[in-house]
Amino acid sequence: MSVDSNFFVRFWGVRGSIPCPGPDTAIYGGNTPCVEIRCGPRVLIFDAGTGIRRLANTLSADNVRNVDLFLTHTHLDHINGFPMFNFLFDDQHHLKIWAGKREGWSPIKDIFDKFMAPPVWPLSIEDLGAKIIFSDFEIGQIFTLKPGIIIRSANLNHPQGAVGYRVEFSGKSICYVTDTEHFQDRRDPNILKLIERADIVIYDASFTDDEYPNYVGWGHSTWQEGVRLCAEAGARRLVVFHHLPERSDNELAEIDSSVGSLLPGSVVAREGMVLTP
Repeated sequence: MSVDSNFFVRFWGVRGSIPCPGPDTAIYGGNTPCVEIRCGPRVLIFDAGTGIRRLANTLSADNVRNVDLFLTHTHLDHINGFPMFNFLFDDQHHLKIWAGKREGWSPIKDIFDKFMAPPVWPLSIEDLGAKIIFSDFEIGQIFTLKPGIIIRSANLNHPQGAVGYRVEFSGKSICYVTDTEHFQDRRDPNILKLIERADIVIYDASFTDDEYPNYVGWGHSTWQEGVRLCAEAGARRLVVFHHLPERSDNELAEIDSSVGSLLPGSVVAREGMVLTP
């Protein structure tokens, strides 16, 4: 599908934890996290959940040969689509995988070498045709990519850690902030700084405020906290993301209505949705 914009975000997977296809998730989608951001000719992918499989078809149709993949972290739901990402099987393709460094954790290439290996998977990284570069970066680092793209990163509050991102291009900004748990006594300063005056904020809203007390320490947040963060940071639009596997389309439609009334222009993420900042 072509999009009449040089800067947009498209959603390929919006669920957390595990893929959940079925009649109750047919509208908003059941694939795990994968978000595409186009900055002119450059393709940035955020996370490699099961939604990345269908994204590969679009990349092929658009004759895209160079892609950057930014990982929030390597919990399974954020990388479980990677082995079936058909982009990897063409020797004319180039992929750079970016991941934040964690003290005591292996470099990202070592993690993928273990993930993509028998007996878990029949193919190794070396068996893939594409040229793959792995890049471990210091969280908080700012990247400048051609053509005129600025990417900022920040620590998130999640078990074993995660990275939030802000993409700036053509005077606009899109933030990708998942997986993270809010603080109960204050707004998270890392997130407030990252999303300040952002045009679009994609935020981990696995729970509601009413549900959250039963899940303290799980590393996830609420859509209401997303509204509060955006209001305090002066961000324009919130996109509710990382839906619980058991969250039905009917429930998400109710949240969609509520979040839009509290922060106009805000929505619940849905597979196939395209937004421009």
